[in-house]
Amino acid sequence: MNIAVFASTNGTNLQAVLDEVAAGRLPNADLRLVLVNKQGCGAAEKAKKAAISVIFIDPRDEQGQPLDRETYDRQLAEHCQKHDIDLIVLVGWMRILSPWFVRQYPRKIINIHPSLLPKYPGMDLDVHQAVLDSGDKETGMTIHYVDEQVDHGQIILQKTCPVLPGDTADSLKKRVQELEKQWYPEVIRELTEAH
Repeated sequence: MNIAVFASTNGTNLQAVLDEVAAGRLPNADLRLVLVNKQGCGAAEKAKKAAISVIFIDPRDEQGQPLDRETYDRQLAEHCQKHDIDLIVLVGWMRILSPWFVRQYPRKIINIHPSLLPKYPGMDLDVHQAVLDSGDKETGMTIHYVDEQVDHGQIILQKTCPVLPGDTADSLKKRVQELEKQWYPEVIRELTEAH
């Protein structure tokens, strides 16, 4: 399967995927490119270091005005078509994909979210603080297909971890990220083997 990763942030989960590729543990995955909307983000640096093609698509036009979602997403789609992409993997992608884009790739876009969806969806929420504020006894992560609603599509996998006494948002985030790094490559492996 030809894979594109969309990333905006540090690329912690991307590194986990890159490590599996380098170790030969994702034999059916061809990671063709990493598309970023923030130049020089950690994910872009990690991809370059691994000799993966990185493409920056500016979310603003020449006048510095933000592009509307579909206009931007049409540029994403162009690159995906050019590289015959079969699976799009979102890792810290801090943009909501347009309905138009999602319809081009039904069940071909996966996302990871640091909560047990449907709890605490959305990008603008400090998920780990929300978990603590609610007094939840467990949290975790969700890997799901992307549909036209935010953090809503069919769930592929959820893994949980306990909320411990004395936890902070940071300590919780670290524990959830360990789950993400372990299980995101595993889901990609299963999807590419089933392809």
